[in-house]
Amino acid sequence: MADTQDGVGQKGRMIVVVGPSGAGKDSLIAYAKQHFAENPHVHFVQRVITRPANAGGEDHNAATPSEFDDLKAAGRFAVDWDAHGLSYGIPQDACSWLSRGDVVIANGSRSVLPCFQRAFAQMTVVNVTATADVLADRLEARGRENRDEILRRLERSSLEIVGDYHVVTLDNSGILADAGERFLSVINDCLPKAS
Repeated sequence: MADTQDGVGQKGRMIVVVGPSGAGKDSLIAYAKQHFAENPHVHFVQRVITRPANAGGEDHNAATPSEFDDLKAAGRFAVDWDAHGLSYGIPQDACSWLSRGDVVIANGSRSVLPCFQRAFAQMTVVNVTATADVLADRLEARGRENRDEILRRLERSSLEIVGDYHVVTLDNSGILADAGERFLSVINDCLPKAS
């Protein structure tokens, strides 16, 4: 797990979107991406993941494990981590955008929030949640696990954010537009105010 050391020179704000599988993180990010498509001060990170590009789910830059290791060795990631047999990286581009005072949105992970906090001077954590029934329905629709396996996994997982972070919790149990509009408000609140 690597990260840059202290976010030196960053005037902008990193928004790290976290939450359990099925909460709708990718859907919320896509909703905001469409809204801010013409705003040059809002950037959406495309993570590098050791998963095939056609695997479905989030839009990411695919890398083989050896390609990922080469990028990591070359210092191309602001933050990187391993989870569920895959490697994930946040490209260093995020730091350039933050140094200009812009807002950067990235899909993250609760387990590596300390690394994000060290790498990014100003950070807001958006914790996307949904009820257990909604999570189970969404995960079951993916067809990767049966209902019993999903319910056991949900019982084992903690949705708590532990640490001293600025956290905004968004319940995405209902209509996407409801949580989506709240997410847009969070991003707007992070944008630099015109002087």
